Amino acid sequence: MDSYCGARTAVIVGAGVAGLAAGTALAREGWQVEIAEVDASTAMSGWGLCLTGPALRALDELGLADACLAEGFGTSGITHTDVEGEPAGEVPLPRLIGARRPAMAGIARPVLHRILRVAAERCGVVVRRGLTVTAVDQQGELVRVRLSDGTLRRVALMVGADGIRSSARRLLGLETSPVYQGQMVWRALVPRPSWATGVHRFAGKADTAGLVPISDGQAYVFLTENGAEQSVLPDADLAPRLRQLLGAFPGRVEEILPLVSVPESVVRRPVLTVLLEGAWNRGNGVVIGDAAHAPAPQTACGATLAIEDGLVLARELGRHQSVREGLHAFVSRRGQRCRTLVETSVAIAGLERAQRHRDVYPLVDACHRLMAEPV
Repeated sequence: MDSYCGARTAVIVGAGVAGLAAGTALAREGWQVEIAEVDASTAMSGWGLCLTGPALRALDELGLADACLAEGFGTSGITHTDVEGEPAGEVPLPRLIGARRPAMAGIARPVLHRILRVAAERCGVVVRRGLTVTAVDQQGELVRVRLSDGTLRRVALMVGADGIRSSARRLLGLETSPVYQGQMVWRALVPRPSWATGVHRFAGKADTAGLVPISDGQAYVFLTENGAEQSVLPDADLAPRLRQLLGAFPGRVEEILPLVSVPESVVRRPVLTVLLEGAWNRGNGVVIGDAAHAPAPQTACGATLAIEDGLVLARELGRHQSVREGLHAFVSRRGQRCRTLVETSVAIAGLERAQRHRDVYPLVDACHRLMAEPV
C-alpha cells in the first residue's frame, strides 16, 4: 500500500482489540485496510478480560463469538461477597446471543487477540508489526500518513486505535490526558479453583478483589488497591505483595493465596481513565476505543466499547457518501453511551476508595443494563 491512493483505503494505528475489530469490520465492507502496530506485546498485556454480553453480541456479528466461547470460559453472572466473607448477592446477566449460549465469558488476552488477528487477516487486513504513524496531513478527500519506516500512505481514512496514551490522538490534534483514579489494579494468572464457575467479586475493608475463570484450567485473580501511589515495583516484589494484600480477605480468597506463586504471572497497573471531550475526529482521521474513551476496569466494558466502535464505524461509513459525514455520524452515535460508561466507572472507583461497596453494586448492574441496550 506504499503511496496507495483510493477511496476505500484505511490505515489503522494499533493492533489491539479496537484496531483489529475495526479492521475486520471495515474489510467486510470492502475496505482495503492496513494496521500498524508498534509493539504487539503491549496490546496483549494483562492476562485476561471479561467478554460481557454486549461484547459477545458484537463478536457474534463478526462471526467470532463461538470461537471465543470455545477457548474461554462461559458464565452467567457475578457473585458479590461482603467484607465479612458472606454472600452479598448475585447479579444475573442477560443472555444477548441466545438462551443456549453464556451471558458472559472470561478469556485470556493473548487468545482473544489471536482470534481477532486471524479473523482480520482472513478478511485481507495487512498487519505490520514494529511500525507506527509519525505524521498525519489532510489532503483534500484523502489523508497522508507517514509511517515510522519513512513510507507514505495516501488513504481515505486513518483510525487511531492505539490505546489510552494514543500517539494518533496527538497527531490529529485531539488533546486529552489520562486521569489517575487513585487505584492500582493487580492481576495474576492462577489455576482455576473448582468452585470458580462464574465471576466472583470480594469486598475488603480496604481493597476489592475478584476471580475470573478464563478457561477450564485457568483463571485470573484481580485486586484493586485503593489509595495507592502511582508507582512501579520490582518484579520480584509483585507476587509477595499481592499475597499480602489478598491476605486481608476472609473466606474463599484464602484458598487463592497459595496459587499466587509465580512472579512472572503477576502484573500491576494504574487505574486510568480517558474521556475525549468534543469530537473524536478531525478531517479524515478518528480515534476509537481507549484512545477516545477508557473506562476504569470495574465495569468490565472497555473491550466491549472497543469492539462496538469498530462495528459502528464501519456501519456509519457505509451509510454516508463521504468519509467525513460517516465519521461525524459515528461520533454522534457513540458519544453518550461511552461517556456514561466512563463517568459511571469513575463513580465506582470513588465509592470503592470510600469503602462504600454496597453502593457500588447497583451502579455495576446499571452499567450492564445500559450496555445490553442496542448499539
